[in-house]
Amino acid sequence: MRRLRIGRTLGLVDGLTQARVVGVVSLALTGWSRPLAAQERSLTVFAAASLTEAFTEAGRILESREPGLEIRFNFAGSQQLALQVERGAAADVFASADERWMSTARDRGLVSDDIQAFVRNRLVAIVPTGNPGRVDRLQDLGKRGLKIVLAAEAVPAGRYTREALRKLATAPGFGADYDRRVLANVVSDEENVKAVVAKVQLGEADAGIVYRSDITAAVARAVRMLEIPKAYNVIATYPIAVLKDARNPMAARAFVAFLLSGEGQALLERHGLLRNTEPVSATADSVRR
Repeated sequence: MRRLRIGRTLGLVDGLTQARVVGVVSLALTGWSRPLAAQERSLTVFAAASLTEAFTEAGRILESREPGLEIRFNFAGSQQLALQVERGAAADVFASADERWMSTARDRGLVSDDIQAFVRNRLVAIVPTGNPGRVDRLQDLGKRGLKIVLAAEAVPAGRYTREALRKLATAPGFGADYDRRVLANVVSDEENVKAVVAKVQLGEADAGIVYRSDITAAVARAVRMLEIPKAYNVIATYPIAVLKDARNPMAARAFVAFLLSGEGQALLERHGLLRNTEPVSATADSVRR
């Protein structure tokens, strides 16, 4: 679990709705003048691994403005986070990479009813810069003998990946058995996308499929991206909610409000994510043959 120190708790009232985000964010950025109560000094956020860099920066920004509150980030696969919360792990906010695991948490009475979609993501294929498998286009992922690493099917990225492969099997030049050929090359199913990135970076796999947000500046030096065209890609919608047993619900709601603000959306976009309200764009709209 990663720890950051960020600002004073944000003075919110119960019953926050998206229509009141602007006012809430104003409080979030100005802070309180009164001392923090003991229960307001800590905030714990459980978030999908693909949000690591973006949420870490968000924490640092708030830290620089309002010192006093300690925030703890737990980054992992959404399925792991949902299970941890169900088993009683203490957390204030849950940000999932898909609606399935958020719905699971809601159905089990773990989160508040105010679930909000706050950002989106898209898939890309990656290969090591040395490209030992000679993967030059998406079709090459189906070549026999490759070593491919994917997120496991229970992981949101893994489910999205398999859906995208099925869609690509309908594209000209891929073949109806494309998804089966690619999956036959899978040598490892990982518990989150960061593990997929790491194995490709280290040359332990010829290729992998991850989120665009996982391609940080450091990762980009070690891998090459193959864009998945818009028509065959899968756009992930990320929901976020305050947990019903949150120990610091005011700061939790303010954290959510910051992400929904214009500044928060711009921050997420800088990390390769898609604003929640913007149309999806793609580098290529046609498949290379």
